[in-house]
Parts: sequence; structure tokens; C-alpha cells
Amino acid sequence: MTLLAAPSQTQSHNPWLSHVAVVESIQSEIDSVATFHLRLTDAKAAAPYRFQPGQFNMLYLPSCGESAISLSGAPTCDGTELIHTIRFVGRVTHSMARMRVGDQLGVRGPFGTAWPLESCQGNDVVILSGGIGLAPLRPAIYHILANRSQFGRVVLLHGARSPDLLLYAGQLDAWSNQGIEVQTTVDRADGQWQGTVGVVPLLLDRLSDLRSDNTQVITCGPEVMMHYSALSALKRGIPEQAIWLSIERNMQCAVGLCGHCQVGAVFVCRDGPVFRYDKIKHLLRVRDF
Repeated sequence: MTLLAAPSQTQSHNPWLSHVAVVESIQSEIDSVATFHLRLTDAKAAAPYRFQPGQFNMLYLPSCGESAISLSGAPTCDGTELIHTIRFVGRVTHSMARMRVGDQLGVRGPFGTAWPLESCQGNDVVILSGGIGLAPLRPAIYHILANRSQFGRVVLLHGARSPDLLLYAGQLDAWSNQGIEVQTTVDRADGQWQGTVGVVPLLLDRLSDLRSDNTQVITCGPEVMMHYSALSALKRGIPEQAIWLSIERNMQCAVGLCGHCQVGAVFVCRDGPVFRYDKIKHLLRVRDF
């Protein structure tokens, strides 16, 4: 059995080469989060570009730096439509927040391991996301919807700190109508919220008719949420080998050379960001991971 999700074989022969991309559109999502639609200006680079759900690109702004950003669009997109949902939290991403349609930036990638969608075929799939963690999971959701008959029961358990911070809220009903069971929760309700209040792992604790011997779990969000989501899955009888996490770390080179994302013997950019739980669980206890 594969221990780590397989890296893409479609990456450029030169992993250090950035291609120029133009901003085609910017869609505001929630506070300090927007989705950028990019297009590679070089048609020869755009045509063969492919990525797998869970992978990321390095986005480069001259005189500012690079930032690793997960792809959040459909995996059928080529280099003429690169979609990234970006949270504005650091120097590079705050500079991106000031970009406008028509501006340019550098793109290199795709990098990293992918969600194990082949292993999920024929199984039930439980997707747990917290906050912006839904962005790296959205390509997997698009893939499942495009191949819905190949998967069993599919459940999305999505949470945020408050109702106004539920990412892609406008798409949740559409996904539900297309055959995904969607449950949402918030840490703090407002006067209009009629749904569940609590953390995401509680939704898994309460999920009915869970077939533990035939379920794959994929999760992305704050590290503490993923840790307790994995524990909840284990309590429900789901084996460690069927639980997958996407880890966020300070990835600066994307090829495992600079060491900024190293934890123990693991380089998150090269060996991840998607890991099987039994191969990463011991590192979840490392401070600041």
C-alpha cells in the first residue's frame, strides 16, 4: 500500500522556473480571503499544465518573495485557468491583496503530493475541513462530483469560527444537490444561525451510519482540528491507513532543499503536503508544526 500520496509527474522539468501569469479575475470570499483566477501568458507552458487535487503552486512577486498556495479549482483546468484561494496573512499575500485584474506574477509548479482519490474509489469518503482548509479540498470535491458513480457515500463536514467565515458558502447547497451530504458548524453563532455550534470533529462523532471498514477520511484545516478529527475517526473504527491530512508549513523552495519546512526527516513541500496519518502522527506533537 502507498504510504504517501504520489507526487505529480506533470511538473516542469525545471522546478525553479517561474512562468508569467496574469490576473484574470479576483473574487472576494470571506474576510481577508479571495480567489484569484490566473492565466499563464506563455501558451506553450499553459497547454500541458496539469495538477492533482491537493497540490500547490509557488506564487512569486518580484521584490517581495514567494508563497506556497494550494490550487483550489477543478483538476481539469490547464494553465489558462489556475485558481488559488488566498488568505492574506503574510508579507507576500498582503502584497497580493493589493493586486488588480491585469497585474502579473510568477508561477512555478505544481508541487507536492495529492489526495488519494484512487484509493477512495469504491469507498465512502468523509471530508473534514476547517476555515480556509476547504480550499485545498475543493479540487477533490470537484473530482468526486465529476465521477460521482465511482464513490460511495460522500460527506462534507465543514466548520468555521463564525457563520460569516464559512468558505464557499454559496457552493455548499449546490454540492448537496449533486450528491454530497453537507454538514456545517461554527464555533460562535450569531442571531441568524440555525445550525450546529461546536468544533468539526464533533460532527464526525455524531455521524450516523458510518461504515468504518469502508471509509476514507481526508481532512485539512488548523492542525489542532486535524489532530482531533483523526482521533475521532480512530474512535469510530476507521484505521490509521485510511486517514489523510494536508499539512501547512513554511514552504519556501518547494523541492526539499532549503529546509524551512523540515520536521524530523520530513520535508513538507517534497513529502507532502498530503500525508497518511500513520506516517505523520508522531510529528503532530512537535511544537509549531
